[in-house]
Amino acid sequence: MSSSDEPHILGHAQFWDERYAKADEDKPTHEWLRGFDTLEPFLDKYLSQGSGLEGKGRRILHLGSGDSTVPYDLLERGYTNQICLDFSTVVVALMKSRHPSKPQVEWQVGDLRDMTAIASKSIDVAFDKSTMDAMIYGSPWTPPDEVLANTGKYISEVHRVLKDDGVFLCVTFRQPHFMKPIINRNNEWDLRMDEIGSGNSFQYFGFVLKKRSGTAK
Repeated sequence: MSSSDEPHILGHAQFWDERYAKADEDKPTHEWLRGFDTLEPFLDKYLSQGSGLEGKGRRILHLGSGDSTVPYDLLERGYTNQICLDFSTVVVALMKSRHPSKPQVEWQVGDLRDMTAIASKSIDVAFDKSTMDAMIYGSPWTPPDEVLANTGKYISEVHRVLKDDGVFLCVTFRQPHFMKPIINRNNEWDLRMDEIGSGNSFQYFGFVLKKRSGTAK
């Protein structure tokens, strides 16, 4: 595989199965966009929004979670109702084997474009840390049809599984003027954005999306 092929294949399970098969014992191999310490202020700000639930019992869905430590960092802070969905069978088996004593973080193999195992309106918070980035390649001005199809199916599924007052948190390194037309193409979300990592050499963005009134299904 040449380096020019890599952006295209990041959206395929086989690529990630091969990468995760090389994991070094308990060490994460892919903590995209830095780790929990940098994300914690953003997560603290928005995890409590929506659903009306008290405490930290909200159902959190990690979208394409890979081998990130974020679910377990949240568990240490009292979030005891989490599910991680990834299409790599290798990484799901790996993470189950690493944390057999922590069933509060549930792992499932699944395709984010067709989350058949996740019931409609069952999720309080959906969290994406650069998963959508991996689906996007080609010109940012005119994304390929495959990119538009895959991201469109994904966003529709997130909209379906979220409760009407749920929140979708999407962290990305892509510039907002390229990301907004992809993430909110049908204007079905009320959207705001925070800058994350300001002052660092690498800046990225946290989109906060809630179902627009009248778009709940």
